[in-house]
Amino acid sequence: MLARCSTAALQGLEAQEVVVEVDIAPGLPGLQMVGLADAAVQESRERVRSALRHSGLKVPLTRVVVNLAPADLRKEGPSFDLPIALGLLVASCQLAPGQLQGVWSCGELGLDGGLRPLRGVLAVALHAHHCGARALIVPAANAAEALLVKGLAVWPAPNLAGALALLQGGEAPVLPRPATAPTPMASALDVGDVRGQQHGRRALEIAAAGGHHLLLCGAPGSGKTMLAQRLPGLLPPLSLAEALEITQIHSVAGQLGPGAGLVQQRPFRSPHHSCSAPALVGGGATPQPGELSLAHHGVLFLDELAEFRRSVLDQLRQPLEEGAVWIHRARRRSRFPCRITLVGATNPCPCGWYGDPERACSCGEGARRRYWSRLSGPLLDRLDLQVVMRRPSCADLGAAFRGTPQGDNPEPSALVSQRVSRARQIMAQRNPGGWSNGQLSSAQLRTVVSLTPEALSLWEGALQQRHLSARAGERVLRVAQTISDLNQPDTNGSGEAPKGTVRSGANGSQAMGCQGMTRQAIKPSAIAEALTYRSFDQLL
Repeated sequence: MLARCSTAALQGLEAQEVVVEVDIAPGLPGLQMVGLADAAVQESRERVRSALRHSGLKVPLTRVVVNLAPADLRKEGPSFDLPIALGLLVASCQLAPGQLQGVWSCGELGLDGGLRPLRGVLAVALHAHHCGARALIVPAANAAEALLVKGLAVWPAPNLAGALALLQGGEAPVLPRPATAPTPMASALDVGDVRGQQHGRRALEIAAAGGHHLLLCGAPGSGKTMLAQRLPGLLPPLSLAEALEITQIHSVAGQLGPGAGLVQQRPFRSPHHSCSAPALVGGGATPQPGELSLAHHGVLFLDELAEFRRSVLDQLRQPLEEGAVWIHRARRRSRFPCRITLVGATNPCPCGWYGDPERACSCGEGARRRYWSRLSGPLLDRLDLQVVMRRPSCADLGAAFRGTPQGDNPEPSALVSQRVSRARQIMAQRNPGGWSNGQLSSAQLRTVVSLTPEALSLWEGALQQRHLSARAGERVLRVAQTISDLNQPDTNGSGEAPKGTVRSGANGSQAMGCQGMTRQAIKPSAIAEALTYRSFDQLL
């Protein structure tokens, strides 16, 4: 008898339907697997036999052929165990064929018949729903993840016997619905803890508002890592669409723990400087997302940036521009999104003390040049904000322990994030596609940005005197636009973007922008502030 059931194979972030065909015919006992299956799938014959026996079901003592169609699609991983076992039960008349009609399944079987959690269940559930599946049987540990797909009946099963009972009319356990929206980040580190570093804190606010990449350079103990770790607390909460996208990436990468559902917080990834290119960007024989994609819609922090291999860092250049990583293999091409905010931190020289007013640098000029040569000019050119940080003064450090704070009294993250959210709302209403300023293309930038004559003259003079590249000049405009958005007053006092913002044309008069709304032209002060964040253009 021939039996069929449906499941899916992962192809990058997406899933593709696989039909499991099981045929029982006269012949010597044995199970033959065909359909371009890898070693993990081939080994399922032993797991399926043992699971059937320990679940009190019969193992057919005849010739069994299992075909995984389409035959030209590579099948990898243990997720085919459950559909193979269910197909075998139908083919051996232990399960009625109609009970499997329209039901998809996936799961790894233990030898005792238990179902172990899988990676990529959300992608399978999305594709099953797209293909009109009646229900999806998943391991109980993956139920919260699969329930994120609305309109799909999810049947969680602890083992093979439980899956069989569900198909025969048993009631599925009642599971709580997952969160329908992410929650605000409550335990984020507060930027108000950073003493001194007014320039660095302002750069962090601009990076959060406009999605700009940030480079922090300073001596040991100047607060580079402390500042970078507080960036997620300034970012606005995730939208539901963003949270689902992040959850799918982490699911495919196997980063979701058992029972985990929707990812609630923006990612903050901080790989070690010894990581390889596939670990950072993604890749492998079976393409997997790297740290770059795992930080999607969040922050990728590269501490000790100059200690990374130059060949590894240079692979970031194209993904930073496009917001996606394309991994090509002989038989497939996989796309992994990576809309991130990159934060790099580095010392100014190998010993770390170059430029420090209190400690002398022990490195020669040649050693410093070799150290900075690890960062290519094109990569530095893509970092919108470049900040030189000095160690905070004793007065700034001691202010937190005095009864009456003296010196620097930084704003907490709650106040800064209000300005960031207001600026993001202005960008969402004005920019094409709702992109942040740091994500605008060159063509979109020309439709969004408007400068006063004085600001235009200042920008052109800076391009000529500093010998900035065209890319660096555009990034100055993006940063200046974000500064202008942050400086717009909150007219309604609610932290929300004003309904009508003003844009001036090149002659200083008000002009209509894209999507029928008006905006303020960029002023010379915004251009001047943006130019203060181009500290390393002389290295390019």
